[in-house]
Amino acid sequence: MTDLPKTPSFDLSGKKVLVTGASSGIGLGCAVAVAEAGAQTYCAARGLDRLEGAVSAMTGAGYDVKALPLDQGDVTSLAKTMEEHAFDVVINSAGLARHSAAVDTTPDDYDAVMHVNLRSAYFLSAMAAKAMLAAGKPGSIIHISSQMGHTGGIDRALYCASKHGLEGMIKGMAMEWGKQRIRINSICPTFIRTPLTESTFENPERFEWILSKIKLDRVGEVEDIMGAVQYLASDASAMVTGTSLLIDGGWTAG
Repeated sequence: MTDLPKTPSFDLSGKKVLVTGASSGIGLGCAVAVAEAGAQTYCAARGLDRLEGAVSAMTGAGYDVKALPLDQGDVTSLAKTMEEHAFDVVINSAGLARHSAAVDTTPDDYDAVMHVNLRSAYFLSAMAAKAMLAAGKPGSIIHISSQMGHTGGIDRALYCASKHGLEGMIKGMAMEWGKQRIRINSICPTFIRTPLTESTFENPERFEWILSKIKLDRVGEVEDIMGAVQYLASDASAMVTGTSLLIDGGWTAG
């Protein structure tokens, strides 16, 4: 008799998951994705009102979820959070964009974007992994990056620099923590329809340019990200680390 392989489970029951930037948009989608899969989900963000609203909605839907006010850029607060909680999965959805021509980028713009997109991501990853190592258990760290971590974009030199840096960081950390079964990966979306992107989509010329680059001829929705989040958070991706999952509708295909 032929022994048939068994599809790995996407179930996250019994897992404790932290999602940063979870009060809206892609971050909220990440939180719902892992909560749907059975995880005890901690939603972190700086804006308390929106965070409590998101958590209230998720609780009302029957999910096991808690609000965790957190400034991800505050390394002291990050360290305290990781000491107090033993997370199995950490998902970073916090991000910042300040788009302009490279010659118009100010030092303040540079510092602000790099602080959120790279510095805070670095220390969130390092502190999460340190806690996992101390607990002696495997884990998964997931960053919401961008297709701009794999290509360039007009008026996006600064944003691209932060995301290319993030992708390189992930590869280096994957090499360090692989033997301990701590995985780290990124999800790289194209333009996703959220409250933050609506102003871009309302510009006809900009919207036409975006669609001209996306081979599937539509912008992304938050739901397009959620399956990838469940996959990378679960044992279904047990052999995946140091890489990125592009959800770009073919943008980077050429």
